[in-house]
Amino acid sequence: QVQLVESGGGLVQTGGSLRLSCAGSGRTPSIYTLGWFRQAPGKEREFVAVIYGNGGRTTYADSVKGRFTISRDNAKNTMYLQMFSLKSEDTAVYYCAGRRGYDGEYDYWGQGTQVTVSS
Repeated sequence: QVQLVESGGGLVQTGGSLRLSCAGSGRTPSIYTLGWFRQAPGKEREFVAVIYGNGGRTTYADSVKGRFTISRDNAKNTMYLQMFSLKSEDTAVYYCAGRRGYDGEYDYWGQGTQVTVSS
């Protein structure tokens, strides 16, 4: 079993920065793919970014490309989402997720961390 715990959310002004962390415990070596998702009030959960293996390949949603950076430190069992130039539309609960394979459904989810961007 794997547990994922997000941290680092909070209140930030428009244009500000924030770094989210996702700490894994348990059978973390089994996790190949890690991703960030977010859900704003009244909206569906949406994909933000994904990172594979040792971090050599990443993919971003168009809405965050150039502003967010996903990374992972497998030695620390931790994934990060560095967010720059935050906008009000980035306000959401951010979730990290992990899966054993390259694609398919995510097997594990964190509980979420709130990010609020105020104008």
